[in-house]
Amino acid sequence: MSQKNETLSLFLAAIITIGLIFSGLWFFMERWAQLNGTVPKPSESSNTDNSTKQFVNKCNVSNLPEGTFNYGGSTTWAPIRKDVDSVLKSLCPQFNLRYTQPASGQPGSGTGIRMLIDNQLAFSQSSRSVKAEENAEAKQKGFNLKEISVGIDGIAIAVNQNLNIPGLTVAQLKDIYTGKITNWQQVGGPNLPITVYSRSQEAGGTVEFFVENVLNKENFGNNVNYISTTTEAVRKVAASPGGIYYASAPEIVPQCMIKSLPLGRISGQFVPPYQEPLVPQSECPNKRNHLNSQAFRSGDYAITRNLFVIVKQNGQTDQQAGEAYANWLLTPQSQELIEKAGFVRIK
Repeated sequence: MSQKNETLSLFLAAIITIGLIFSGLWFFMERWAQLNGTVPKPSESSNTDNSTKQFVNKCNVSNLPEGTFNYGGSTTWAPIRKDVDSVLKSLCPQFNLRYTQPASGQPGSGTGIRMLIDNQLAFSQSSRSVKAEENAEAKQKGFNLKEISVGIDGIAIAVNQNLNIPGLTVAQLKDIYTGKITNWQQVGGPNLPITVYSRSQEAGGTVEFFVENVLNKENFGNNVNYISTTTEAVRKVAASPGGIYYASAPEIVPQCMIKSLPLGRISGQFVPPYQEPLVPQSECPNKRNHLNSQAFRSGDYAITRNLFVIVKQNGQTDQQAGEAYANWLLTPQSQELIEKAGFVRIK
């Protein structure tokens, strides 16, 4: 009996000894791996994450003031406010941008400049140049208005998907919107009445730009149907075989419900606002049409315009905020973000 107990004790002692040996070997192997870099130390991993986060979140905007700054204006700028300004806000939380709508009336380039002159905004966003009368009014209040170009946009023409027409000249487009041309047959299309849509002239910079640069300041014809938003207009054109509408190119070109028309300065030399080949409706939305950035940048496309930051030159913080914001938009990284938002980089 005592011999059995002795054998059991020896067996247990051997098991414990082997366990201790393996534990020791495991400890030394792990320590050796850490020293040689094959297993990261918890503290090193944590430090790496923090330094990466600090690099990504670094605010590198020169001469950027601190505080809350009201801004607003053009509805064309909505994708930039959503996809570009949000990056600036996360990088530089001390520079708090607050989008401000007008107390009455619709937001737009004109109302933004009006609010800037009335000291309701620190700076504004515009899809058209400052008018002479606007600058004169600002001078009466003791400051000038400075416009800084930060991107390029185009005006695209939306028509029904089933309309068979190669394109329009700018002169034909003008005649359609002033009521001189009323049937698609007059411009090489089918015998179909043209149903014309536009936002009202008070709606913003896009309509003002269209009236000034396409209609040559002539009035809209009595044939024009006024709608409130581009979303509503796209639906109406999609449901109207002879429908036509114009808007900022990023709002039109990628749409599945309608198609955008090539434009030309002279007949037969049409340039599309989209990259060729045209993506057919049957492949949308899995594939969408993209802006013809090269034609917009070169000026080959007939109707393009710049996007402006409008700065109040008063030597105060508002001017500093507007200039710092515009300069940040002109950096290579921000220009890339503007392009991803659907516009064309200016540099």
